[in-house]
Amino acid sequence: MKKISLLLVFVLACLPNLLVAQSGFTLWQVPSQVNTIGNSYVFQTDKGRVVVMDGGVKEETLFLRGFLAALGNEVEAWIVSHPHGDHIGALTQILKEPKELKINKIYHSRFSEDLLRCEETSDKDAFEFYEALDASGIEVVNLTEPGLTEKIDGLNFKMLGVTNEEIRTNPYNNSSMVIRVWDNKKSIVFLGDAGIECGDKVLNGPYRKDLDCDYLQVSHHGQRGCSERFYKTIKFKACLWPTPTWVWNNDQGKGTNTGNLETFETRRWMDEIGIKEHHVSCLEGLFKLD
Repeated sequence: MKKISLLLVFVLACLPNLLVAQSGFTLWQVPSQVNTIGNSYVFQTDKGRVVVMDGGVKEETLFLRGFLAALGNEVEAWIVSHPHGDHIGALTQILKEPKELKINKIYHSRFSEDLLRCEETSDKDAFEFYEALDASGIEVVNLTEPGLTEKIDGLNFKMLGVTNEEIRTNPYNNSSMVIRVWDNKKSIVFLGDAGIECGDKVLNGPYRKDLDCDYLQVSHHGQRGCSERFYKTIKFKACLWPTPTWVWNNDQGKGTNTGNLETFETRRWMDEIGIKEHHVSCLEGLFKLD
């Protein structure tokens, strides 16, 4: 009888821990290795499978290869927000020369050739990416409509916004995919480089409720992205800033907040909303979220 009582006490003591839901994935916000703009996020599911979002500039290819090698050198899904060089540069190099890295599937929303040519400063990188992607032999999911929901182990993701061929203002950024990722403990919305028009389209569309989240990746590295109305309409608790030092400080060589960027305006909006938790890649380095 005494042994049964001791066992019951032990079980009751452990019960709170047993009832805590296990995380469905771990996220890393990977900081720029060369102090430039760029998006690079890596996820590992509760069963060890790896998902990547964007990946950063081509100069960061070696670092990204090493990061992924440490996780097993296999990517279950690679999500591309849009084909700007600071988002797909490293992936393009990996597609050209995979080496030991295996990619099973790539999700993106392909630009038409007409849209690609709307931004002469970016189309070379984009055409290079598509050429490498087409030659890779990797399974590709090309999203022409929002709404796709996928589950990889304990990680769920849903595409809330895709390419907007009709928007020719700030065309590449305004065709960033908007993506919600969640598990049983947390939710994150990634805005990529979404501009005002792109953000407002999702805000006024059928997936408005999916924009509410725990963690929000601020658009376009925190400056000239989504509108003040967008940020002040949705609900979120913390910000992810894939932001280099010179963008965070709006310092293009003459001191803090003397440049022509609008980072401090976005930072002010967050203060007004009451957001206290910020994970800024240039300040924090590698941020890990379980």
